[in-house]
Amino acid sequence: MIKRLLNWLDESTCNFMAVAAMERELLAAGFSEIRQENRWDIKRGGKYYLKKNDSAIFAFIVGEGDISKEGFRIVSAHSDSPCFKIKPNAEIYGDGGVVSLNVEKYGGGILYTWFDRPLSISGRVMVKGKDALHPHTLLVDLKRPVATIPHLAIHFNRSVNEGNALSVQKDMKPVLGYYSQEEIETFKREGGVVKSIVAAHLGISARDIIEYELCLYPAEKAALTGISGEYFQSARIDDLSMAFAGLEALLRAPEKSDATRVLAVFDNEETGSGTKQGAASPVLRDAMDRIVRIIEGDDPQNTYMAVANSFMISADDAHAWHPNYNEKYDPTNHPVIGGGPVIKINANCKYMTDAQGAAVFSELCDRAGVRCQYFVNHADVAGGSTLGNISSSQFDIRGVDMGNAIWAMHSARETAGVTDHIDTVKVFNLFYQ
Repeated sequence: MIKRLLNWLDESTCNFMAVAAMERELLAAGFSEIRQENRWDIKRGGKYYLKKNDSAIFAFIVGEGDISKEGFRIVSAHSDSPCFKIKPNAEIYGDGGVVSLNVEKYGGGILYTWFDRPLSISGRVMVKGKDALHPHTLLVDLKRPVATIPHLAIHFNRSVNEGNALSVQKDMKPVLGYYSQEEIETFKREGGVVKSIVAAHLGISARDIIEYELCLYPAEKAALTGISGEYFQSARIDDLSMAFAGLEALLRAPEKSDATRVLAVFDNEETGSGTKQGAASPVLRDAMDRIVRIIEGDDPQNTYMAVANSFMISADDAHAWHPNYNEKYDPTNHPVIGGGPVIKINANCKYMTDAQGAAVFSELCDRAGVRCQYFVNHADVAGGSTLGNISSSQFDIRGVDMGNAIWAMHSARETAGVTDHIDTVKVFNLFYQ
């Protein structure tokens, strides 16, 4: 299981690639794609998935029972992670033919962890389609280091280790390479270096690319670490480890169940979820309503009853106790790596967890033979929000916010626990039964 996880993390170099990796697994397991713009031909026991924007995916196994009574069992996660997005007209030409990239920070990453790493590029490009309203999408992953963000030598900033404020616009520009003046002029005629190298990788003309959504990602592979291999390290553990735990559990779920099982992987959680593919949108709610109406009949009460009988596990990684910074954590509720899945609680409702939701998840852990832990913020530290309470703005569903404890959340390379991942899959699998 962990080897598969590490391979998935390596494949999932951006939100689009993560969804593509999940789609491949779902297709291999007999799921069929349904699309919002088409009529749905679905039936009890059927396995289906819906994509939104190529960056969010929602997989369903329709229950054998009455959906209005049995409800939906939902595991939700997100496909995006902090990174650097490449701006349009990104090339900055400098002395000696050096070409740097104009980038924008996506989400709240730990900036200095991105220095001096081999970086590659992935995302999607848009080319001409059947008409102006329907451009064609091509996914791209260069799969080789093509850039780096070089640090300034300590000799020019002797106080760098005493604190170093960073400007994304000034300090975080990735360097692609250096070219002759003739090469640069050719790139400019073709639309720039970025379009040229992406087009060459795809085997198309740079002039065919209308627009792109591309990001930089660390090219190092995911790996085990620790004396006994008890940790795994990778970029994008938050939150792809949870997305793939949900996928693993759904693929292992029994063929038949009275309840309708759902894996909902949203996009744009790191920027507030306020997009058509984010948890603040009605995309999941509308899909659930559509399923209920097709299976149970066109009575709106059926959907309301189904939602009331449903439960959501909002899965987004949690902060592990750090041995160097004990003072940052709540004195009695600080989860440790290797201690099991984490129930996340916040008095100001930044998480959807309440006593009922926590009790449900705690009982699931107990029945799965898995320990669970709690995360509560230090009382003097404001916490962030996640998918659970944002989803609650779309439908009034019971649920819990949880995750696995990790170090260095939003670093270019995070660390998590092997046994925690295995235990979470066990709990999700039991939930789907």
